[in-house]
Amino acid sequence: MSDPKILAIIGKGFGDEGKGLATDHFCSRIPETLVIKHNGGAQAGHTVEPDGKRFVFHQLSAGSFCGAGTFWADSYYPDLYKLGEETEEFRTLSGFCPEIFSDPNANITLIDDILINMILELSRGDGRHGSCGMGINECDLRTGAGFGITVRDVFDKSADSLVREVLRIRSDYQKKRMSDEGIWPKAANIPGTSELYEMLSSEDVVRNFIETVKRNAERYVTLCEDPGGLFESREQLIFENGQGLLLDPEDSGYAPHVTASRTGLFNPCRILAEYGLELTEAVYVTRTYVTRHGAGPLPYECGKEDLGINTCDETNVFNSWQGSIRYARHGSPDEFTEPVLRDLRHFSAEKGSMRRTSVSLFITHLNETDGRILMKDRDMTVSGLAGEESINSLFDRFYLSSDVRGCDGEALAVSRS
Repeated sequence: MSDPKILAIIGKGFGDEGKGLATDHFCSRIPETLVIKHNGGAQAGHTVEPDGKRFVFHQLSAGSFCGAGTFWADSYYPDLYKLGEETEEFRTLSGFCPEIFSDPNANITLIDDILINMILELSRGDGRHGSCGMGINECDLRTGAGFGITVRDVFDKSADSLVREVLRIRSDYQKKRMSDEGIWPKAANIPGTSELYEMLSSEDVVRNFIETVKRNAERYVTLCEDPGGLFESREQLIFENGQGLLLDPEDSGYAPHVTASRTGLFNPCRILAEYGLELTEAVYVTRTYVTRHGAGPLPYECGKEDLGINTCDETNVFNSWQGSIRYARHGSPDEFTEPVLRDLRHFSAEKGSMRRTSVSLFITHLNETDGRILMKDRDMTVSGLAGEESINSLFDRFYLSSDVRGCDGEALAVSRS
C-alpha cells in the first residue's frame, strides 16, 4: 500500500481560526482518514456544523462526522474523565461512536492538574495568564518532572493501584509544586478557592476520578501498540493542531500568555520521522480577521463593531477564565506571513523532507466580511492578498471557506497567480 496523504492543520494566530472546519473539509474528501491529536488536550473547542447539526469537538477529531477515527499521540494529554460526556453527546447527535485510538505513552490529565490550574489563575487576579482552566500546563510540568500516568497505566493497573499513585503524586510532587507557586499551604485572600482546596485534600475525589477514567478508557479507547501500522492502513492522515502558532511556548514572543504544548509543525514532523513518513501539505488556517480568547497582547485590537461583524460566535462565549473573545485586524502582509515563515524555517532546517511539502492558506469566515481580509491599513480581496509578493511566494494554494462546510458546500482551492 502506498504512503498516505498527510496534512497538518495549523492555526496561524491565537486559536479559534477554524481548524475544525478545515479538518472536517479534508476528511469529507477522503473517507479513510485518521486524525491525529498531538498537542494540548480537552481545552480545544473545534466547531463543525454539517447538515444543520452543530458540535464542538474537544478530544474527538473534528472529522468525526465524516467517520474519521481519532488517534492520541504520545504528546497529547487526554482527559479521560471528560471523554465519556463528549462521546455520548456526539453519539446522540450522529447516531454512532467514532473510533478512538491512543498511543500507550500518552499521559493523562489528572483532576489535581485542573484544580491547581484553577487556583493559580484565581491567585493571579488581574494578572491572569489567560488559561482556560483545563490543567494542560500543570499536566505538562508534572509529567516532565517524572510523575506521569499514561493511558497504558490506566488499562494495566487496578483502580486501587491508580488511586495510590495519584495520592503519592500529591505527597511527593504537587504540594511542593504549589508551595513553589506560593499557594500551599492555602494562600490568604484568594476568593473562590476554598472548595478547590477541599477537593485537593479528598481521597474520595481521587477515587471517583479514577473509577470514571478507567470506565471511559475501557469503553471508548483502543490502545494502539503499533501506531505505524495504523497510520499506513489509512488513505489520509491529518494532524489536527490545537490552539495557534502565536501561543507556541518556544516560537512566540507572547510569554507568559502562551500554552504549554507545541502548536506548529514540531510534533507532526517528530512523529512522522519516527515512522518514516513525510508531510504532504501544511495548511495554515486564519479568519479574515484576528481573535484572541484570553489574556495577553493582541496587536491592532479593536471592537467587534469596528470590524462590521454582527454574527454571534456561539463557541467562544464569555467564561470566567478567559473572559470575552477579543478582536483585531491583521497586520501588514509581512506581519501576516511572519509566524508561518518562522514555523517553516525552524523545521525545514531540522527536517530535510520539508522541502517536498506544499504550504497552503485556509481562509475562514469570509461570509462575515463580504469576502475581504481585514488588514491594519486596508481591506483586501482574496486575489489582492494573493497578489502580494510575500503572500504569493509563500503559499502554493488558497482554500476559501465560510463558517459552514465551505462555500457552496465545498472549500474552494485557488491556484496562485
